[in-house]
Amino acid sequence: MKVIYTWLIRLVSSLCYFRKKKNVYYLMSYSNNLHLIKRIAATLPNDQKLVVWYNPRVLVAAYDLKAFGIETIPLHKNWWFILRQIPRLMTARVLFCDNYYSLLAGLVRPKTKMKIVQLWHADGSIKRFGWKNPRNLQKSFLQRRRHQQVYNQFDEFLLSSPQMGLIFKESFALKRAKLLPMGSPRSDRLFSNKWLTQVQKRVYLAAPELKNKRVILYAPTFRRTGQINPPLGTIAALTADPDAIVAIKLYQEVDRSQLHLDQLHQERVKIYDEFSTTDLMTVADTFVTDYSSYAFDYSLMGGQRQAIFYMYDLEDFKKVPGIQPDFQAWLPTAPITTPQELAVAICQQQSTDFTTFNQMWNTYNDGHVYQRVLDRYVLATNHKGA
Repeated sequence: MKVIYTWLIRLVSSLCYFRKKKNVYYLMSYSNNLHLIKRIAATLPNDQKLVVWYNPRVLVAAYDLKAFGIETIPLHKNWWFILRQIPRLMTARVLFCDNYYSLLAGLVRPKTKMKIVQLWHADGSIKRFGWKNPRNLQKSFLQRRRHQQVYNQFDEFLLSSPQMGLIFKESFALKRAKLLPMGSPRSDRLFSNKWLTQVQKRVYLAAPELKNKRVILYAPTFRRTGQINPPLGTIAALTADPDAIVAIKLYQEVDRSQLHLDQLHQERVKIYDEFSTTDLMTVADTFVTDYSSYAFDYSLMGGQRQAIFYMYDLEDFKKVPGIQPDFQAWLPTAPITTPQELAVAICQQQSTDFTTFNQMWNTYNDGHVYQRVLDRYVLATNHKGA
């Protein structure tokens, strides 16, 4: 079925190859670039269009953009999408992406007139991905070829650091793509005290129990069903400080029926599905995670904050999907692996120095990436040579 899907996209895009390229489009799987998208809409000349195709799991973000007057269309793998939306897509002069999109494998386009720009959805990476994830190397020849066809479609990558550039080159086997030291636009808001204050007010209004309390945010990375429950004693360790509130944030794909909820039946522990991880990080005094890339955002939020890397299944993760080499040398705090160590770290409440960590991973993030993106891709008149 995937082969037919890719072939149909190749056919339709070939038929639309010579369509005039003048619009700016966005493929969205994450909701962390809404500010950028709105700025593009406000800056784009009147004779050009902005359309956002979105993964249905970020429906709320799509509604936010729609309320701003931006056209949003759900991404679906069906005949209707291919026949109705691929011809529209072929009028893009710039196509922004924040993730891997299989539809790109079949897209036939004039590369000098239609640029595909990878913004990516994280400023750094603890886990391995792409070809550095052993699971991807076990796929069939056709699957692996389709993956590389997608990777080869990206003309430019916006980098938050030289280190992330090396990871992209290795993970995607890049040969021709430009790696641009422009920073990650999703990071700009993290430098804004106004944004930070607004989000905090919104969180406190909806969850007043978090105000004037030490907030310990536990946000583990996504795990497959059967691996989502942490070791017994983890919740008890998170609540080691009797004056703190423990906020738990899980990926929406996590099957709640597989959770051992008996661990969560405590007065000071709650799963907050109503907020994004970023929202909760703004009010978190302590951020407990494992391999999540949100750590690279938390490090930019300023103030006396504590980061704890609770990697209870580290040896398994080293095998699949894999961990970046020498990660223990650059993590801002040493990883811990047991509930006992976690309880000690919670009680110590020692603030984390992110200076060296940010120098390595947030090198180009300075709060001014939005403007650089607008100047290069939206306001520039000669996009062929950009």
